[in-house]
Amino acid sequence: MPASFPFGETVRIKRTGPSPGRDPRGQPLPGPDESFDLPGCVVTLRQESPQVGGSQQQDRDTVIVGWTVYAPPDHPRMPLRTTDKAVIRGVTCEITGEPGDWGRSPFTGTRGLVQFAADRVTG
Repeated sequence: MPASFPFGETVRIKRTGPSPGRDPRGQPLPGPDESFDLPGCVVTLRQESPQVGGSQQQDRDTVIVGWTVYAPPDHPRMPLRTTDKAVIRGVTCEITGEPGDWGRSPFTGTRGLVQFAADRVTG
């Protein structure tokens, strides 16, 4: 499997470094920006619909926009973290769940992809 897809797209990963301390009110200070680009990703659309009459539809409608991203495994800033955010096509999303590393193929020994879900919830 190639290191990246030649016609893939770039996904920006927004990562904040560890907090350097606390402010006078005791709140944690934001850490340094450690954001980076993941070039050569495959991005596929994913939709979820809330259950009719479920708790998500009480008093409002929820629209969930989501993508599944297949990223090359050889980026030096890997692994991804569940606290990272992904910017896909100009939309900032949360990484949902633990990113999955496909590991090595038992047949060829080549590295597999890193797969993760990215969601933006509004409503």
